[in-house]
This record gives sequence, structure tokens and C-alpha cells, in this order.
Amino acid sequence: MIKKVEFSDIKKINLNRFLDERGFFVETYNKRWLKEHQINNDFVQDNLSLSLKRNTFRGFHFQLPPFAQSKLIKVLSGSILDIFIDIRKNSKTYKFYGICELNSDNGLLYIPKGFAHGFITLMDDTIVSYKVDNYYNKESETGINFDDYFPYLDLDIIKKDIIISDKDKDLPLWNEISNKVNF
Repeated sequence: MIKKVEFSDIKKINLNRFLDERGFFVETYNKRWLKEHQINNDFVQDNLSLSLKRNTFRGFHFQLPPFAQSKLIKVLSGSILDIFIDIRKNSKTYKFYGICELNSDNGLLYIPKGFAHGFITLMDDTIVSYKVDNYYNKESETGINFDDYFPYLDLDIIKKDIIISDKDKDLPLWNEISNKVNF
């Protein structure tokens, strides 16, 4: 079953923005307030992506254990629809998905290990930053082909206009890799 649900372990964290005549100040990372949201990860790497065009899709990516990664996502400019799919076989929400709109004004999104992750840009020149709690490992990198989920997603975008890399187009279908995934 493919279904949209709310996940208790996906955390949306609003940030305080302090405005004045010069612009604004915002604290984007603080280990103390992450702990207050029950996020105790030790983030070890920062990643940054620039998508030049609206409707650019990146995903659905994940790394296999023991190199799986939790992510803390922040949009620096532009806007995205962040999409996450539960691939934890013992979860009540196995194969269900969630969506969260993120932009430079509305905070952080925490996605724990055990989720395939992707996003689609809603604006040109969108920059996304994310922290991960495990180092990148090429041999454990994989993902789910977007055709497995896009027909079921509750999105008001024109799917034929999606910009996607050849690498992401060539990701396997879920039934081709599900027996290798053990979260």
C-alpha cells in the first residue's frame, strides 16, 4: 500500500528569525534545542545542492546500513516539497510517504534513518543544505526510482516537466531492491 501519512519521528522545527533594518538573524543549528526535540544525532557532514530550475527532482535516495544517514534539512533560498518514504520493514507505516513544504523562512526538517528521501523544487535557484549523521559511502548509496512513487503522490505538479538526472532515472524499482534493505 502506498499512502500519505503523518510520521511522529519526522520533525519539523521552526526557527526564530530576528529582523531589523539591516535584515535578519537566525540560528540554524543548536544541539541543545535539537535535544529538546528528541534529536540526539551526531551530525558529521554538511551537504549543499543548488537546483537552477523549478521542478527539479532529486531522490529518492538513501544509504544502506551500516552507512545509513539521518538528515537535518534547511532550505537557504527558494522552496521545495520534501518527500520521504518509510522503508523500515517493521514499521507500521512501511512504504507510506509524507510531504513537507520547506522554504528559507520556515525552519528545519529532520528525517531519521530508514527513510528514502527526495525533493522537488518549487522555484528556480533553490539552494538546500542538509546535515547527515554518517559519512557518505559510495558502495551503500542507492535509492528508489521516482516512477515507483510519483504516480501515487498527492502533488499538483506537472510530472512530465520534471527535471531529473540520468543517475536518478536509473535508480531501481522498490521490488528490485527491497530484499537488500534492512532497517
